Amino acid sequence: MRLPRRRRALAAARDPDNVLVRRAAVRTGLLVALGVALITAALTIVAVDVLHRSQSEEAATLLVDTVNKADDVADPPADMWLVIRDARGVVEVTPGTPLGFPLAGPLAATTRPGQARIDDTIVNGHTYRVRTETRAHDTVQAILALGSHRMQALSVIRALVVIGGVGLVLAALGGTWAGWRATRPLAAALRLQRRFVADAGHELRTPVTLLSTRAQMLRRGLDERAVPAKVTQEVEGLARDARQLGGILDDLLLAADRRPYDVRAVHVVDLVREVVAASTEYARTRSVELVGPPPDGPEHPVCVAGSYPALRRAVTALLDNAIRHAREHVTVAVTAIGGRVRVDVADDGDGLDPLVGHGRFERFAPVRGERSADDGPRPAATRRYGLGLALVNEVAARHGGTVAAVDRTERGALFRLTLPRVETPRDPAGPVEPAGPVESAGSAGPRAGSAAEAGSPAALRSEAGPPGESRAGTQRVGSPGDADRSASHRPD
Repeated sequence: MRLPRRRRALAAARDPDNVLVRRAAVRTGLLVALGVALITAALTIVAVDVLHRSQSEEAATLLVDTVNKADDVADPPADMWLVIRDARGVVEVTPGTPLGFPLAGPLAATTRPGQARIDDTIVNGHTYRVRTETRAHDTVQAILALGSHRMQALSVIRALVVIGGVGLVLAALGGTWAGWRATRPLAAALRLQRRFVADAGHELRTPVTLLSTRAQMLRRGLDERAVPAKVTQEVEGLARDARQLGGILDDLLLAADRRPYDVRAVHVVDLVREVVAASTEYARTRSVELVGPPPDGPEHPVCVAGSYPALRRAVTALLDNAIRHAREHVTVAVTAIGGRVRVDVADDGDGLDPLVGHGRFERFAPVRGERSADDGPRPAATRRYGLGLALVNEVAARHGGTVAAVDRTERGALFRLTLPRVETPRDPAGPVEPAGPVESAGSAGPRAGSAAEAGSPAALRSEAGPPGESRAGTQRVGSPGDADRSASHRPD
Protein backbone atom coordinates (compact mmCIF):
# COMPACT_ATOMS: atom_id res chain seq x y z
CA MET A 1 0.00 0.00 0.00
CA ARG A 2 1.35 3.40 -0.93
CA LEU A 3 2.15 5.77 1.88
CA PRO A 4 0.17 9.00 2.10
CA ARG A 5 1.88 12.03 0.66
CA ARG A 6 2.63 13.54 4.05
CA ARG A 7 4.23 10.35 5.34
CA ARG A 8 6.32 10.02 2.21
CA ALA A 9 7.46 13.63 2.56
CA LEU A 10 8.33 13.01 6.23
CA ALA A 11 10.31 9.88 5.32
CA ALA A 12 12.18 11.79 2.61
CA ALA A 13 12.95 14.61 5.03
CA ARG A 14 14.48 12.12 7.48
CA ASP A 15 16.56 10.43 4.82
CA PRO A 16 20.25 10.76 5.85
CA ASP A 17 21.30 11.89 2.39
CA ASN A 18 18.63 14.59 2.29
CA VAL A 19 19.66 15.70 5.76
CA LEU A 20 23.24 15.98 4.53
CA VAL A 21 22.12 18.07 1.54
CA ARG A 22 20.04 20.36 3.76
CA ARG A 23 22.95 20.89 6.09
CA ALA A 24 25.22 21.73 3.17
CA ALA A 25 22.64 24.19 1.83
CA VAL A 26 22.24 25.86 5.23
CA ARG A 27 26.02 26.13 5.59
CA THR A 28 26.20 27.72 2.15
CA GLY A 29 23.49 30.22 3.08
CA LEU A 30 25.22 31.06 6.35
CA LEU A 31 28.54 31.57 4.60
CA VAL A 32 26.91 33.87 2.04
CA ALA A 33 25.17 35.78 4.83
CA LEU A 34 28.43 36.07 6.73
CA GLY A 35 30.13 37.46 3.62
CA VAL A 36 27.35 39.99 3.11
CA ALA A 37 27.51 40.97 6.80
CA LEU A 38 31.24 41.56 6.60
CA ILE A 39 30.87 43.63 3.43
CA THR A 40 28.01 45.64 4.96
CA ALA A 41 30.01 46.28 8.13
CA ALA A 42 33.02 47.42 6.11
CA LEU A 43 30.88 49.73 3.98
CA THR A 44 29.19 51.15 7.09
CA ILE A 45 32.54 51.91 8.72
CA VAL A 46 33.80 53.58 5.55
CA ALA A 47 30.59 55.60 5.14
CA VAL A 48 30.60 56.77 8.76
CA ASP A 49 34.27 57.75 8.52
CA VAL A 50 33.68 59.71 5.31
CA LEU A 51 30.64 61.42 6.84
CA HIS A 52 32.58 62.29 9.99
CA ARG A 53 35.42 63.82 7.98
CA SER A 54 32.97 65.76 5.83
CA GLN A 55 31.13 67.12 8.86
CA SER A 56 34.40 68.11 10.53
CA GLU A 57 35.53 70.03 7.46
CA GLU A 58 32.11 71.67 7.13
CA ALA A 59 32.12 72.72 10.80
CA ALA A 60 35.65 74.14 10.53
CA THR A 61 34.77 76.16 7.41
CA LEU A 62 31.56 77.47 9.00
CA LEU A 63 33.39 78.59 12.14
CA VAL A 64 36.12 80.36 10.18
CA ASP A 65 33.61 82.20 7.99
CA THR A 66 31.48 83.18 10.96
CA VAL A 67 34.43 84.58 12.89
CA ASN A 68 35.74 86.52 9.88
CA LYS A 69 32.34 88.09 9.11
CA ALA A 70 31.25 88.80 12.69
CA ASP A 71 30.66 92.55 13.26
CA ASP A 72 28.32 92.06 16.19
CA VAL A 73 26.74 89.21 18.11
CA ALA A 74 23.37 89.54 16.41
CA ASP A 75 22.06 87.09 13.78
CA PRO A 76 24.67 84.32 13.76
CA PRO A 77 24.01 81.21 11.59
CA ALA A 78 21.67 78.51 12.86
CA ASP A 79 22.89 76.49 15.85
CA MET A 80 25.64 79.07 16.45
CA TRP A 81 26.29 81.80 19.03
CA LEU A 82 28.86 84.60 19.13
CA VAL A 83 30.92 86.17 21.90
CA ILE A 84 32.90 89.38 21.19
CA ARG A 85 35.34 90.98 23.63
CA ASP A 86 36.58 94.45 22.53
CA ALA A 87 39.87 96.12 23.38
CA ARG A 88 38.41 97.62 26.56
CA GLY A 89 37.43 94.14 27.83
CA VAL A 90 33.70 94.58 27.30
CA VAL A 91 32.09 91.22 26.38
CA GLU A 92 28.96 90.91 24.24
CA VAL A 93 27.05 87.62 23.96
CA THR A 94 24.37 86.50 21.53
CA PRO A 95 20.99 86.30 23.29
CA GLY A 96 20.04 82.68 24.04
CA THR A 97 23.64 81.47 24.35
CA PRO A 98 23.64 78.16 26.30
CA LEU A 99 24.62 78.26 29.94
CA GLY A 100 28.35 77.67 30.43
CA PHE A 101 29.43 80.03 27.65
CA PRO A 102 31.53 81.97 26.90
CA LEU A 103 34.55 79.80 27.72
CA ALA A 104 36.76 82.00 29.88
CA GLY A 105 39.88 79.87 29.45
CA PRO A 106 40.21 80.18 25.64
CA LEU A 107 39.35 83.92 25.81
CA ALA A 108 42.09 84.52 28.33
CA ALA A 109 44.62 82.36 26.44
CA THR A 110 44.03 83.98 23.06
CA THR A 111 45.65 87.44 23.21
CA ARG A 112 47.88 87.91 20.16
CA PRO A 113 46.33 89.14 16.87
CA GLY A 114 45.86 86.24 14.44
CA GLN A 115 45.99 83.65 17.21
CA ALA A 116 43.18 81.05 17.06
CA ARG A 117 42.26 77.80 18.80
CA ILE A 118 39.59 75.10 18.47
CA ASP A 119 37.99 73.42 21.49
CA ASP A 120 35.43 70.60 21.64
CA THR A 121 33.44 70.67 24.86
CA ILE A 122 30.37 69.07 26.40
CA VAL A 123 28.02 71.31 28.36
CA ASN A 124 24.85 69.97 29.98
CA GLY A 125 25.07 66.80 27.88
CA HIS A 126 25.41 68.59 24.53
CA THR A 127 28.54 68.68 22.38
CA TYR A 128 29.87 71.97 21.03
CA ARG A 129 32.81 73.06 18.91
CA VAL A 130 34.25 76.48 19.83
CA ARG A 131 36.64 78.63 17.78
CA THR A 132 38.35 81.47 19.60
CA GLU A 133 40.36 83.94 17.48
CA THR A 134 41.93 87.34 18.22
CA ARG A 135 41.55 89.95 15.53
CA ALA A 136 43.08 93.42 15.29
CA HIS A 137 40.82 95.15 17.82
CA ASP A 138 38.77 92.38 19.44
CA THR A 139 38.54 88.65 20.23
CA VAL A 140 35.70 86.59 18.79
CA GLN A 141 34.46 83.25 20.12
CA ALA A 142 32.10 81.30 17.80
CA ILE A 143 30.12 78.45 19.33
CA LEU A 144 28.67 75.67 17.10
CA ALA A 145 26.29 72.99 18.36
CA LEU A 146 27.15 69.55 16.90
CA GLY A 147 23.84 67.91 17.71
CA SER A 148 22.55 68.17 14.15
CA HIS A 149 25.73 66.59 12.83
CA ARG A 150 25.38 63.66 15.19
CA MET A 151 21.71 63.20 14.30
CA GLN A 152 22.65 63.12 10.64
CA ALA A 153 25.35 60.51 11.30
CA LEU A 154 22.91 58.36 13.31
CA SER A 155 20.36 58.56 10.51
CA VAL A 156 22.92 57.36 7.98
CA ILE A 157 23.99 54.51 10.28
CA ARG A 158 20.37 53.43 10.88
CA ALA A 159 19.69 53.45 7.15
CA LEU A 160 22.77 51.36 6.46
CA VAL A 161 21.88 48.89 9.21
CA VAL A 162 18.33 48.47 7.89
CA ILE A 163 19.50 48.04 4.32
CA GLY A 164 22.26 45.68 5.44
CA GLY A 165 19.85 43.61 7.54
CA VAL A 166 17.41 43.20 4.66
CA GLY A 167 20.28 42.33 2.36
CA LEU A 168 21.60 39.87 4.93
CA VAL A 169 18.29 38.01 5.13
CA LEU A 170 17.90 37.96 1.35
CA ALA A 171 21.49 36.78 0.93
CA ALA A 172 20.99 33.98 3.48
CA LEU A 173 17.79 32.82 1.79
CA GLY A 174 19.31 33.09 -1.68
CA GLY A 175 22.49 31.32 -0.60
CA THR A 176 20.50 28.52 1.02
CA TRP A 177 18.38 28.07 -2.08
CA ALA A 178 21.43 28.13 -4.37
CA GLY A 179 23.26 25.71 -2.09
CA TRP A 180 20.28 23.36 -2.07
CA ARG A 181 20.06 23.45 -5.86
CA ALA A 182 23.80 22.91 -6.21
CA THR A 183 24.05 20.04 -3.70
CA ARG A 184 20.80 18.25 -4.53
CA PRO A 185 22.56 15.96 -7.08
CA LEU A 186 24.90 14.96 -4.25
CA ALA A 187 22.08 13.14 -2.47
CA ALA A 188 21.33 11.07 -5.56
CA ALA A 189 25.02 10.26 -5.98
CA LEU A 190 25.34 9.21 -2.34
CA ARG A 191 22.25 7.01 -2.57
CA LEU A 192 23.59 5.40 -5.73
CA GLN A 193 26.95 4.76 -4.11
CA ARG A 194 25.47 3.23 -0.98
CA ARG A 195 23.05 1.15 -3.03
CA PHE A 196 25.98 -0.23 -5.01
CA VAL A 197 27.91 -1.07 -1.84
CA ALA A 198 24.86 -2.74 -0.29
CA ASP A 199 24.13 -4.77 -3.43
CA ALA A 200 27.75 -5.84 -3.77
CA GLY A 201 27.88 -6.81 -0.10
CA HIS A 202 24.72 -8.90 -0.35
CA GLU A 203 25.88 -10.58 -3.55
CA LEU A 204 29.25 -11.47 -2.05
CA ARG A 205 27.89 -12.66 1.28
CA THR A 206 26.51 -15.93 -0.09
CA PRO A 207 29.74 -17.21 -1.74
CA VAL A 208 31.80 -16.05 1.25
CA THR A 209 29.48 -17.91 3.62
CA LEU A 210 29.77 -21.03 1.48
CA LEU A 211 33.56 -20.67 1.41
CA SER A 212 33.69 -20.39 5.19
CA THR A 213 31.39 -23.39 5.63
CA ARG A 214 33.40 -25.56 3.26
CA ALA A 215 36.65 -24.56 4.95
CA GLN A 216 35.22 -25.58 8.32
CA MET A 217 33.97 -28.87 6.93
CA LEU A 218 37.38 -29.50 5.37
CA ARG A 219 39.01 -28.77 8.71
CA ARG A 220 36.76 -31.25 10.48
CA GLY A 221 37.50 -33.84 7.81
CA LEU A 222 41.22 -33.40 8.32
CA ASP A 223 40.83 -34.19 12.02
CA GLU A 224 39.77 -37.71 11.04
CA ARG A 225 42.76 -38.32 8.78
CA ALA A 226 46.49 -38.35 9.17
CA VAL A 227 47.64 -35.27 7.30
CA PRO A 228 50.74 -33.12 7.76
CA ALA A 229 50.48 -30.38 10.36
CA LYS A 230 51.34 -27.81 7.70
CA VAL A 231 48.17 -28.66 5.75
CA THR A 232 46.07 -28.40 8.91
CA GLN A 233 47.52 -24.99 9.66
CA GLU A 234 46.83 -23.73 6.15
CA VAL A 235 43.22 -24.93 6.30
CA GLU A 236 42.78 -23.22 9.66
CA GLY A 237 44.16 -20.06 8.15
CA LEU A 238 41.76 -20.38 5.21
CA ALA A 239 38.79 -20.68 7.56
CA ARG A 240 40.01 -17.74 9.62
CA ASP A 241 40.50 -15.57 6.54
CA ALA A 242 37.03 -16.50 5.27
CA ARG A 243 35.54 -15.36 8.57
CA GLN A 244 37.47 -12.11 8.34
CA LEU A 245 36.22 -11.58 4.79
CA GLY A 246 32.71 -11.97 6.10
CA GLY A 247 33.48 -9.31 8.69
CA ILE A 248 34.68 -6.97 5.95
CA LEU A 249 31.42 -7.53 4.08
CA ASP A 250 29.50 -6.72 7.25
CA ASP A 251 31.51 -3.52 7.50
CA LEU A 252 30.61 -2.65 3.91
CA LEU A 253 26.94 -3.15 4.67
CA LEU A 254 27.25 -0.90 7.72
CA ALA A 255 28.87 1.74 5.54
CA ALA A 256 26.01 1.47 3.07
CA ASP A 257 23.18 2.11 5.56
CA ARG A 258 25.17 4.54 7.74
CA ARG A 259 24.20 2.82 10.96
CA PRO A 260 26.65 3.20 13.86
CA TYR A 261 29.11 0.49 14.73
CA ASP A 262 28.17 -2.29 17.12
CA VAL A 263 30.62 -1.01 19.72
CA ARG A 264 32.24 -3.73 21.79
CA ALA A 265 35.41 -4.15 23.78
CA VAL A 266 38.26 -5.22 21.50
CA HIS A 267 41.38 -6.72 23.08
CA VAL A 268 44.09 -4.93 21.15
CA VAL A 269 46.96 -7.28 21.97
CA ASP A 270 44.95 -10.33 20.92
CA LEU A 271 43.91 -8.60 17.72
CA VAL A 272 47.48 -7.55 16.89
CA ARG A 273 48.86 -11.03 17.63
CA GLU A 274 46.26 -12.58 15.37
CA VAL A 275 47.15 -10.20 12.54
CA VAL A 276 50.86 -10.89 13.03
CA ALA A 277 50.25 -14.65 13.00
CA ALA A 278 48.15 -14.38 9.85
CA SER A 279 50.87 -12.32 8.12
CA THR A 280 53.80 -14.53 9.13
CA GLU A 281 53.73 -16.69 6.01
CA TYR A 282 53.56 -13.65 3.73
CA ALA A 283 56.49 -12.08 5.62
CA ARG A 284 58.49 -15.30 5.31
CA THR A 285 58.11 -15.23 1.52
CA ARG A 286 59.77 -11.81 1.57
CA SER A 287 62.50 -12.88 4.04
CA VAL A 288 61.11 -10.56 6.73
CA GLU A 289 60.96 -11.51 10.42
CA LEU A 290 57.90 -10.35 12.38
CA VAL A 291 58.16 -9.43 16.07
CA GLY A 292 54.85 -8.96 17.82
CA PRO A 293 53.60 -8.21 21.36
CA PRO A 294 53.32 -10.90 24.04
CA PRO A 295 49.90 -11.72 25.55
CA ASP A 296 48.68 -9.10 28.01
CA GLY A 297 47.70 -9.86 31.57
CA PRO A 298 44.28 -11.35 32.33
CA GLU A 299 43.57 -8.76 35.02
CA HIS A 300 44.33 -5.60 33.02
CA PRO A 301 43.84 -6.22 29.31
CA VAL A 302 44.52 -3.45 26.81
CA CYS A 303 41.10 -2.79 25.27
CA VAL A 304 39.42 -0.25 23.04
CA ALA A 305 35.78 0.21 22.11
CA GLY A 306 34.97 -0.29 18.46
CA SER A 307 34.42 -2.67 15.57
CA TYR A 308 36.69 -5.71 15.57
CA PRO A 309 36.66 -6.24 11.75
CA ALA A 310 37.41 -2.57 11.06
CA LEU A 311 40.28 -2.41 13.57
CA ARG A 312 41.70 -5.67 12.24
CA ARG A 313 41.65 -4.25 8.72
CA ALA A 314 43.51 -1.16 9.94
CA VAL A 315 46.24 -3.13 11.72
CA THR A 316 46.52 -5.50 8.74
CA ALA A 317 47.01 -2.55 6.38
CA LEU A 318 49.78 -1.10 8.58
CA LEU A 319 51.52 -4.46 8.86
CA ASP A 320 51.23 -5.14 5.13
CA ASN A 321 52.73 -1.73 4.39
CA ALA A 322 55.64 -2.41 6.75
CA ILE A 323 56.36 -5.87 5.31
CA ARG A 324 56.45 -4.55 1.76
CA HIS A 325 59.08 -1.95 2.67
CA ALA A 326 61.14 -3.79 5.31
CA ARG A 327 64.60 -5.21 4.74
CA GLU A 328 64.73 -7.87 7.45
CA HIS A 329 62.57 -6.99 10.46
CA VAL A 330 59.11 -5.62 11.30
CA THR A 331 58.24 -4.91 14.94
CA VAL A 332 54.72 -4.44 16.30
CA ALA A 333 54.25 -3.11 19.84
CA VAL A 334 51.14 -2.25 21.87
CA THR A 335 51.45 0.41 24.56
CA ALA A 336 48.79 1.74 26.95
CA ILE A 337 49.48 5.23 28.32
CA GLY A 338 46.75 6.78 30.41
CA GLY A 339 43.51 6.72 28.46
CA ARG A 340 45.12 5.99 25.08
CA VAL A 341 46.32 2.81 23.37
CA ARG A 342 49.15 2.94 20.85
CA VAL A 343 49.86 0.35 18.20
CA ASP A 344 53.33 0.98 16.75
CA VAL A 345 54.37 -0.77 13.52
CA ALA A 346 58.04 -0.23 12.64
CA ASP A 347 60.17 -1.52 9.78
CA ASP A 348 63.86 -1.27 8.92
CA GLY A 349 63.36 -0.14 5.33
CA ASP A 350 64.45 3.04 3.63
CA GLY A 351 62.23 5.31 5.74
CA LEU A 352 59.70 7.94 4.75
CA ASP A 353 59.91 10.65 2.15
CA PRO A 354 59.71 13.97 4.07
CA LEU A 355 58.24 15.68 1.01
CA VAL A 356 55.09 13.56 1.08
CA GLY A 357 53.88 14.81 4.50
CA HIS A 358 50.38 13.82 5.54
CA GLY A 359 49.42 13.31 1.94
CA ARG A 360 50.46 9.69 2.47
CA PHE A 361 47.17 9.16 4.32
CA GLU A 362 45.10 10.27 1.34
CA ARG A 363 43.76 8.02 -1.38
CA PHE A 364 45.95 7.61 -4.45
CA ALA A 365 48.82 9.49 -2.82
CA PRO A 366 52.19 8.22 -4.11
CA VAL A 367 54.30 6.61 -1.41
CA ARG A 368 57.79 5.20 -1.21
CA GLY A 369 58.50 2.34 -3.60
CA GLU A 370 58.11 -1.10 -2.06
CA ARG A 371 60.90 -3.62 -1.85
CA SER A 372 60.65 -6.76 -3.91
CA ALA A 373 61.25 -10.14 -2.37
CA ASP A 374 64.52 -10.70 -4.20
CA ASP A 375 66.15 -7.63 -5.69
CA GLY A 376 65.64 -4.73 -3.33
CA PRO A 377 63.56 -1.64 -4.07
CA ARG A 378 61.27 -1.69 -7.04
CA PRO A 379 61.64 1.01 -9.68
CA ALA A 380 59.43 4.08 -9.53
CA ALA A 381 57.28 2.77 -12.36
CA THR A 382 55.91 0.03 -10.09
CA ARG A 383 55.32 2.30 -7.13
CA ARG A 384 52.21 1.50 -5.14
CA TYR A 385 49.65 4.02 -3.91
CA GLY A 386 48.48 4.72 -0.39
CA LEU A 387 45.05 3.10 -0.32
CA GLY A 388 45.90 1.04 2.77
CA LEU A 389 47.02 4.05 4.80
CA ALA A 390 43.91 5.96 3.72
CA LEU A 391 41.83 3.06 5.06
CA VAL A 392 43.72 3.19 8.37
CA ASN A 393 43.10 6.92 8.56
CA GLU A 394 39.34 6.47 8.12
CA VAL A 395 39.07 3.62 10.62
CA ALA A 396 41.10 5.53 13.22
CA ALA A 397 39.02 8.69 12.77
CA ARG A 398 35.73 6.79 13.09
CA HIS A 399 36.97 5.30 16.37
CA GLY A 400 38.00 8.68 17.79
CA GLY A 401 41.71 8.03 17.21
CA THR A 402 44.55 9.07 14.94
CA VAL A 403 47.27 7.55 12.80
CA ALA A 404 50.61 9.25 12.31
CA ALA A 405 54.07 8.69 10.88
CA VAL A 406 56.37 9.24 13.87
CA ASP A 407 59.87 10.66 13.60
CA ARG A 408 62.56 8.23 14.71
CA THR A 409 66.34 8.13 14.81
CA GLU A 410 66.66 4.52 13.66
CA ARG A 411 66.49 3.46 10.04
CA GLY A 412 63.06 2.73 8.63
CA ALA A 413 59.56 4.01 9.27
CA LEU A 414 57.24 3.95 12.28
CA PHE A 415 53.47 4.29 11.99
CA ARG A 416 51.47 4.80 15.18
CA LEU A 417 47.76 4.05 15.53
CA THR A 418 46.33 5.74 18.65
CA LEU A 419 42.89 4.85 20.02
CA PRO A 420 40.90 5.68 23.19
CA ARG A 421 41.27 3.00 25.85
CA VAL A 422 38.41 1.47 27.84
CA GLU A 423 38.56 -0.54 31.04
CA THR A 424 36.85 -3.92 30.72
CA PRO A 425 37.24 -7.46 32.06
CA ARG A 426 38.82 -10.19 29.98
CA ASP A 427 35.44 -11.59 28.81
CA PRO A 428 32.97 -8.72 28.40
CA ALA A 429 29.35 -9.72 28.51
CA GLY A 430 28.13 -7.28 25.92
CA PRO A 431 28.61 -3.92 24.32
CA VAL A 432 30.54 -1.22 26.15
CA GLU A 433 30.40 2.52 26.04
CA PRO A 434 33.21 3.98 23.93
CA ALA A 435 35.77 6.24 25.55
CA GLY A 436 35.64 8.52 22.51
CA PRO A 437 33.25 9.15 19.65
CA VAL A 438 32.75 6.17 17.36
CA GLU A 439 31.08 7.75 14.36
CA SER A 440 28.61 6.21 12.02
CA ALA A 441 29.99 4.23 9.16
CA GLY A 442 28.95 6.81 6.61
CA SER A 443 30.43 9.84 8.31
CA ALA A 444 33.79 11.37 7.59
CA GLY A 445 36.27 11.87 10.36
CA PRO A 446 39.15 14.26 10.78
CA ARG A 447 42.34 13.98 8.87
CA ALA A 448 45.28 12.13 10.37
CA GLY A 449 48.44 13.80 11.42
CA SER A 450 51.60 13.08 9.56
CA ALA A 451 54.65 13.31 11.63
CA ALA A 452 55.07 15.31 14.56
CA GLU A 453 55.13 13.01 17.53
CA ALA A 454 58.53 13.59 19.00
CA GLY A 455 60.89 11.22 20.67
CA SER A 456 62.24 7.83 19.81
CA PRO A 457 59.78 4.93 19.65
CA ALA A 458 60.15 3.66 23.17
CA ALA A 459 57.20 1.37 22.60
CA LEU A 460 59.44 -0.76 20.39
CA ARG A 461 61.64 -1.73 23.33
CA SER A 462 60.76 -4.52 25.72
CA GLU A 463 62.00 -2.76 28.87
CA ALA A 464 59.49 -1.59 31.45
CA GLY A 465 58.04 1.84 30.74
CA PRO A 466 57.76 4.86 33.01
CA PRO A 467 55.34 4.94 35.96
CA GLY A 468 51.72 4.90 34.94
CA GLU A 469 52.48 3.17 31.63
CA SER A 470 51.31 -0.35 30.83
CA ARG A 471 53.61 -1.83 28.18
CA ALA A 472 52.90 -4.97 26.24
CA GLY A 473 56.47 -5.14 24.96
CA THR A 474 57.51 -7.30 22.03
CA GLN A 475 57.80 -10.99 21.38
CA ARG A 476 58.70 -13.01 18.33
CA VAL A 477 55.63 -14.38 16.60
CA GLY A 478 55.67 -16.81 13.76
CA SER A 479 55.20 -20.34 15.00
CA PRO A 480 52.03 -22.32 14.32
CA GLY A 481 51.29 -22.34 18.03
CA ASP A 482 51.13 -18.56 18.03
CA ALA A 483 48.51 -18.63 15.32
CA ASP A 484 46.42 -21.07 17.33
CA ARG A 485 46.68 -19.06 20.54
CA SER A 486 45.89 -15.76 18.88
CA ALA A 487 42.92 -17.18 17.03
CA SER A 488 41.45 -18.48 20.26
CA HIS A 489 41.05 -14.91 21.57
CA ARG A 490 39.26 -13.53 18.50
CA PRO A 491 35.49 -12.99 18.92
CA ASP A 492 33.38 -14.90 16.48
